[in-house]
Amino acid sequence: MYSLTHVAAIGFLCIMAGLIYICSGTLKTHLLGKRMEWIYAVSLMITEILYYVWNSKIGRFNLADSLPLELCSISLILSVVLLLTGNRRLYDIVFFAGIAGSLQAVLTPVLYIDFPHFRYFHFFYTHIGIILTALYFTWIKGYRPTIKGLGWTMAYLNILLPVIFIINKLVDGNYMFLRRKPSSGSLLDWLGPYPWYIVSLEAVAAVFFMVLWLLFRESRTERSSVQREK
Repeated sequence: MYSLTHVAAIGFLCIMAGLIYICSGTLKTHLLGKRMEWIYAVSLMITEILYYVWNSKIGRFNLADSLPLELCSISLILSVVLLLTGNRRLYDIVFFAGIAGSLQAVLTPVLYIDFPHFRYFHFFYTHIGIILTALYFTWIKGYRPTIKGLGWTMAYLNILLPVIFIINKLVDGNYMFLRRKPSSGSLLDWLGPYPWYIVSLEAVAAVFFMVLWLLFRESRTERSSVQREK
């Protein structure tokens, strides 16, 4: 954590996010179009599929920790579908849960294989891809987070948690860290012992989602501009 290769990945995220923001005006005028969105979606999905192929080839694929049931794995699938469909409801989940989960993963990665291994590129490409997808739809496509979307995302997470908890019991897994904290250290270390850190994490998520909404919500100027166009 915070080795040169880790800092390089964080730097890549910052550069790409900065480019999306700086070029947002130009890209709004000259949209890359559905073809580029499909290409990016396919690249994310292929990278994820290759990860499971690699896991199988080295004999590490098992139900306990190889299913796409982590929050970021689910957010990645939703990001791909969002890129393919532009669904507004999916945007809310990718924006709030995707950014929150992926940003935490990028800053405190649970990763045991370093550059230049495939797993290094898979981990950071997919997590950064979730964040960039949310920013692309916000700054380029004109989607904006709403309080209603925040509430919907919290409801989605609270419906998802008991489902993942049951699956963890059935396969003896620890998806979404609902049974124990990651051994490599993470934000969860600051949120109390099991099971209280789960409750604390929900409070942290609500606060983080609110901060994201305040930072990215539609401004009065944008709202007035849309109303004038109508």
